[in-house]
Amino acid sequence: MQSTDAADLLALLHWMDDAPEREVFAPEARDPNELLLECEDSRCLVMEDDAGDGVCAYCALSPFRDGLILEGPVGSGVNLRALVDRAVQGAQGLPVYAFCARDNHGVRDALDTAGFAPMHTTDFYSSPLAPLARRASVPSGHHVRHRLPMAEYLALYRASEDTWANRLDWTLGEYDAHFARDDVRLIALTRGTHVVGFAELEFDHESGRADLTYLAVHPAERGQRYGHLLLALAAADAQTHPELRTLRARAHDHMAPARALYTHAGLAHCRSVVTYLRDGDEEA
Repeated sequence: MQSTDAADLLALLHWMDDAPEREVFAPEARDPNELLLECEDSRCLVMEDDAGDGVCAYCALSPFRDGLILEGPVGSGVNLRALVDRAVQGAQGLPVYAFCARDNHGVRDALDTAGFAPMHTTDFYSSPLAPLARRASVPSGHHVRHRLPMAEYLALYRASEDTWANRLDWTLGEYDAHFARDDVRLIALTRGTHVVGFAELEFDHESGRADLTYLAVHPAERGQRYGHLLLALAAADAQTHPELRTLRARAHDHMAPARALYTHAGLAHCRSVVTYLRDGDEEA
């Protein structure tokens, strides 16, 4: 990819944005200069149209977790499989993750034939903040805290969901730095000295959305509607930011209680994303 390709890549990203079913993991920037900066750490590949007049498809590899993540492919009416094959040839034996909309059948076919296997589907739910926030009422004997000692946070994080593992090796410095961010908010509910659960938010002020990144209820406290209460408290906290209007939550396909909670609380399903993995020991 060259700097002169930025305008064509932006056009492809806007084309993707125009239809939810075209969604794939892709750069967030929608400004040419910011896009070039965002792509600096990626190994980008572009495909020109037959006339050589411009870029008609794009994908890239970037560092992610224990391996790499595939950005894209983004393109219409082109051989996406060939572009994905070229990208994974540069994986150097590392695992490669990919994300795309459940209804993005062209990309899913390309990933399937390139050796990627679906891991799980993540469903997203959303609601205006106001109806959720109206239900926020802290019961007698309970308190809301916005910071927890790291040991208490990690104990509840570990106990709440067996797939939550990416924070268990955090240092105290990483923990403090995360919760010092202006766009991150922790809402922990305690009864006496016992933490019964927490909700964690990340704010996207530009889009007007608060993302519920984690919601945890201690296993011994489940069945008492603490999940509904934490959801309401999170919405009420987000509502203190006038530019935020919507709460969005997510749940993997195996998280039946979370999916039931969001549906029962009145959140509407808004999108589904499939996570893929190509094992690192596969031939490119």
